[in-house]
Amino acid sequence: MPKTTWIPVAVWLGLSPLVMTLALAQTPSPALLVLEKSDSVLAIVDPATLKIVGRVAAGPDPHEVVASPDGKFAYITNYGGGRSAFHTISVVDLSAQKALPAVDLGVLRGAHGIDFADGKVYFTAEVNKAIGRLDASGRQVEWVLGTGQNATHMVIVSKDARRIFTSNIASDTVTVIESDASGNWNETQVHVGKGPEGFDVSPDGKEVWAANSQDGSVSVIEVASKKVAQTIDVSTKHSNRLKFSPDGKLVLVSDAGASDVIVLDAAARSVKKKLTVGRGPEGILIAPDGSHAYVATAQDNSVAVVDLKSLEVSGHIDTGNGPDGLAWAQRK
Repeated sequence: MPKTTWIPVAVWLGLSPLVMTLALAQTPSPALLVLEKSDSVLAIVDPATLKIVGRVAAGPDPHEVVASPDGKFAYITNYGGGRSAFHTISVVDLSAQKALPAVDLGVLRGAHGIDFADGKVYFTAEVNKAIGRLDASGRQVEWVLGTGQNATHMVIVSKDARRIFTSNIASDTVTVIESDASGNWNETQVHVGKGPEGFDVSPDGKEVWAANSQDGSVSVIEVASKKVAQTIDVSTKHSNRLKFSPDGKLVLVSDAGASDVIVLDAAARSVKKKLTVGRGPEGILIAPDGSHAYVATAQDNSVAVVDLKSLEVSGHIDTGNGPDGLAWAQRK
């Protein structure tokens, strides 16, 4: 990840009254959530107008965000790097546009990746080489599992929570974690390229594509065999995130070391287009209907909106400093 400028906790707390004044309008549904990382703030965006309707304090060094399936709450990891002393996940009431008390993770440090599955929040604890899970209340850690891998950074969990994947940047691996019939967890370390960071699981669940941040490649892993089936050269300077389109036809890779998103044809496993979106593209989110992708361009303090039919930038959202993690919130 690019180096982050952190706001000290005391300063962040001092921002709270200002942030509270920036609730400009009711939270829409759906809403695009954008972490303004360098400001320690969550911005709530109306995707119909591309306007920010409110901002809420997001805790120190917020990196990734996920919304609860009912669209009521956002959970935000407070990272702090590979030697972090941070041990919280921040929580935001999206309807009230209000920060709730943070979840204390105890001895778990450096939470970064986060996902929601089977009604519970899963997260990585990079310092501990582990993943954790919050209980149904979203307030207590109820389960922890070690990966034994260095810099366990991102996590994706299957909908039934029987299979978990992590990318481990400093070990050059993707961990496949599976629950057997007895409820025991079995781990397989799949060796990929250098510095795997952003990754995604294909919509059919058969493949994992991992963007290797340090060698400009994408590793395609077959889930059934737990082996790399192919390595694709995408010539990125520093891949940051990778996302499948909902139909599984396109794969987008952000290049934080440049100004581009690489668009891959998933079936052909080849580069379809190199699209300039803005300086320092990091987080990627694709709308559930597959119509648009949103790419946080951290150095431009903006989010680029990409039309996935024309594969052109169709708009921009002006944000605060250092936008990165993105999520989609929709009330049920």
